[in-house]
Amino acid sequence: MEYNISEQDRQKAKIPHEIFLTNLIGNHILGFVSALGLAGSYWQPLALVPLISLAVVAYTMWRAKRASTEESWFVMCHWQLCVKRSRVLLAVMLLLVIVAILGWVAYTHLGMMDVAVKAMIGGVGVLPVMVTILVLIMMEIDAMHQATQGKISASMVELYPKPDSVTVSAKAS
Repeated sequence: MEYNISEQDRQKAKIPHEIFLTNLIGNHILGFVSALGLAGSYWQPLALVPLISLAVVAYTMWRAKRASTEESWFVMCHWQLCVKRSRVLLAVMLLLVIVAILGWVAYTHLGMMDVAVKAMIGGVGVLPVMVTILVLIMMEIDAMHQATQGKISASMVELYPKPDSVTVSAKAS
């Protein structure tokens, strides 16, 4: 639904989506591919990708908590939306860690072949992360557009009811 939101609040509501998109595109895609090229010689750049991502997600969660008391309703809803999606990213990253640990255990203690472990980690661990990142990118681009238009999804309004001071736009009717 579209609301009568000031231009300043619309710009502030785009910020969490810009931060999250920078993490997804800049870190998880561009940074990961760059680090993967160095992985044969140096493992440290590859390890930086999840660390940077965790730092960005932690900042998003901290800032969303602050936004609930310091920002307008519309801006706060967009921060909360980013937190919700950040949790999805954390969940698939946790799945990757679990699969990698299981692969290591299977290789070192159960005698599973190296190729089978790599296939398991790639198919069950990395693939869901890649698909989730691509879906989150599309969702965040749409959310950033909605912030520009003064829109917020009905599910967010249900979770965080709008105050009486916020009115529905005449265009939405």
